[in-house]
Amino acid sequence: MDNKASIFRAFRNRNYTLFFCGQSVSQIGTWMQRTAVSWVVYSMTQSTFMLGLTMFPSFLFSLLGGIASDRYNRYKILLLTQTISMIQAVLLAILILTNHYVIWEILTLSVILGIINAFDVPARQPLIHELVHDKEDLPNALALNSSMVNLARLIGPALSGIVLVQFGAGICFLLNAISFLAVIVSLVFMKLPTHKPITIKKNIASELKDGFSYVKQAPAIGIILLMLSLVSLLVQPYDTLLPEFAKMIFKGNAATFGYINSFMGLGALIGTLFLAALKKGADLKIVLLINLLLLGAGLMLFSHMNYFPLAMLFATIIGFGAMSQTTICLTIIQVHTDAAMRGRMMSFLAMTVFGMLPIGSLLIGGISQHIGAPNTLLCQGILAFIIALVFSNFLRSDKLTNKKRETLIEVVEEKA
Repeated sequence: MDNKASIFRAFRNRNYTLFFCGQSVSQIGTWMQRTAVSWVVYSMTQSTFMLGLTMFPSFLFSLLGGIASDRYNRYKILLLTQTISMIQAVLLAILILTNHYVIWEILTLSVILGIINAFDVPARQPLIHELVHDKEDLPNALALNSSMVNLARLIGPALSGIVLVQFGAGICFLLNAISFLAVIVSLVFMKLPTHKPITIKKNIASELKDGFSYVKQAPAIGIILLMLSLVSLLVQPYDTLLPEFAKMIFKGNAATFGYINSFMGLGALIGTLFLAALKKGADLKIVLLINLLLLGAGLMLFSHMNYFPLAMLFATIIGFGAMSQTTICLTIIQVHTDAAMRGRMMSFLAMTVFGMLPIGSLLIGGISQHIGAPNTLLCQGILAFIIALVFSNFLRSDKLTNKKRETLIEVVEEKA
């Protein structure tokens, strides 16, 4: 009982429990929609380049989202973004179910979702700090949240593959729309302290400048953001190619595509549990380096594997390695950032992911049109090794600024 109490101690906080339950349902729906959109676009166009277009580069809006998160009530921002996301999913469902849609309509709704996420992510991540009354429970809350996201990544694509085959994409989008009700209801039932608005003394340009200055003064944050940008641009867009692997390489259908995503989600979940099991004093930067190498190896092994069961083993390795790229970087930045700058630093993190991923998806999709998906994935694996080599000195360094490493490791640790 003591061990269970320790593992799930963040649930002693009522607001966090509500948030966790609502997000658990919504994240599954989100992964169902993401899988369905990719499959619909690829089925309509047979183009990996068009798949890249479904990921709108919202990095400019992410900067504005970070400022909004630091200036205004994050709870209200999240309530608004989740409501608009639900409407976006409903519109997608209506288009598909009525069978009156063209590719530009789906791409337009993807653009809208990209803008919504640019404001949602910088508000959602720091809000976790406000949902936990006992700050001793914060590390556990962050670890549980990461586990929940990766579990959804395991379940969502598998469900989406089954629903796509049996009922079609429209039902996937409709189920995602319904899943947002869980988040909205959980937010409504929260009891948060009265928000104290800050006095806005600077314009947006000045606040952006302050954010960039803060990054310059914190090299541990700046270098991590630079490395994550390169990984997001050149390596992480591997999922752009997965529909082609499912349909052309493995001669499968939407369910095959869902299984590939789910095995990658399984690897991500295992990676989360691995991080939670790390002992106090472990160097997360070394773990980040090793996992980047694992990601590269997984991509290279998967790229030319035609035997589906063995390919799923390599897909699991890819998910394991890819998960830590964002999770550990998020942990380092959250721990090393002052509360007044947390929203802007989360927006910078969102910029490196949501900004670079869409550009990388277009790049990877375009390249694969010329050299094929298997060779493109092989090149991405090689690039992962090159990036690991370039940043190896920093990642093997014992120096961390602003906070002790013991504080850092507690964020991803599950105490026995």
